[in-house]
Amino acid sequence: MLKTFKGGLHVPDNKNTKGCPITDMPSPAKVYIPMQQHIGAPAQPLVAKGDYVKKGQLIGNFENGLSCPIHASVSGTVADIEMRNSYTGYGKTAHIVIENDFTDTLDESIKPYGGDIFSESSEKIIEIVHDAGICGQGGASFPTYAKIQSAIGKATEIIVNCAECEPYITENHRLMLEQPEMIIGGARILMHATGTKHMTIAIENNKMDAAKVMKEKASEFANIEVKILKTKYPQGDERQLMKVIKNVELPAGKLPADVGCVIFNAETCVSVYKAVYCGMPLIDTVLTVDGDAINEPKNLRAPVGTTVSDIIEFCGGAKDNLAKVVSGGPMMGQAQWDTNAVVMKNTSAFLFLSDKTQSNNEGDCIHCGKCVGVCPMHLMPNYLAAFSKKDDKAMAEEFGILSCVECGSCTYICPGNVPIVQYIRTTKGAILAEKRKAAAKTKESEAKK
Repeated sequence: MLKTFKGGLHVPDNKNTKGCPITDMPSPAKVYIPMQQHIGAPAQPLVAKGDYVKKGQLIGNFENGLSCPIHASVSGTVADIEMRNSYTGYGKTAHIVIENDFTDTLDESIKPYGGDIFSESSEKIIEIVHDAGICGQGGASFPTYAKIQSAIGKATEIIVNCAECEPYITENHRLMLEQPEMIIGGARILMHATGTKHMTIAIENNKMDAAKVMKEKASEFANIEVKILKTKYPQGDERQLMKVIKNVELPAGKLPADVGCVIFNAETCVSVYKAVYCGMPLIDTVLTVDGDAINEPKNLRAPVGTTVSDIIEFCGGAKDNLAKVVSGGPMMGQAQWDTNAVVMKNTSAFLFLSDKTQSNNEGDCIHCGKCVGVCPMHLMPNYLAAFSKKDDKAMAEEFGILSCVECGSCTYICPGNVPIVQYIRTTKGAILAEKRKAAAKTKESEAKK
């Protein structure tokens, strides 16, 4: 019997590009590289207008606290450093604009590790991963070096998340078919760094061709197991994965390592492999381009900082009925307000959707309870949305709004077309902002004593 979890729902796969091999997109004439591409503090620019930079060169960093280094994805001249709207909801963030010289001149720092990585200490691997600017490429964009640190001495199981449960997105599917050695190789490095003894590779059963390839490669190692999961959304959420694979639940406010697990996305594992064996920092990413309003859907590898407009051009142009551009999947992705949005380290897809895919105007909650039935966190989204509408943060928090994973199942199932998850996301963000402000004030007060 296939493993699954309580709640969730079956959504149309729309895996239209699963047969499209990954195509390398030519570097654009200009890239716009944000200094905020990760959870934590934004990186500070290390270059100035007029500087010449090489591909892979460190151009942004923040040394005191949780952050992630940023590197140039092309070689060329820094044309400007602009404060631009962030397309991830972080407000304004600095973007380093590089005019591409199309020489792909590599920075001198790009060197393979060269030794036996499995004889190295965790600290050395953490250093390599940190210096490569690797963060989670499955959505949350948590700095990978910090995730390794959090798992040491706690986690006993590493889970490689290959579920890819969002509709449309197939880039992990293609990576499993085309680069399985890199996924497993990078995961084994992470396994060594975290001190975990067993690895589970989790794949949904709508990717059996990829599962076959991964099983063949994993068979070389006694402590690596491939588990096939039932195709259901949001199977790829880390809480659902831990429940399905280890039968453990993650308490609110805790990290997976606190219950013995550490989870990495397939592409994150590939980036770790490249950092060790090629010396390459994270400067490009694989993403799916799809939707009914793009002429040539593809899976492609694009440099960080590539604009949506350049992607549209490379994919044969957009159709006249283009109504919305979404970064990520249709369930958890974020709508973009223009085509100046850029590829970031954790970009998994750009979807180009027509007005045919858009919901009708918002209606009213009819108290049917369907959202409660599909919530994988066993919350009451109807109440959370109602409290959010009234700006009642206290009651929203009492009803567990901070445990919401924002998967969008509630919005999808709602017959009244209520954008439940958007109400929740807005109020949850406001609560977290208040908590951060209070924590900063407390820290400042303690520092003055």
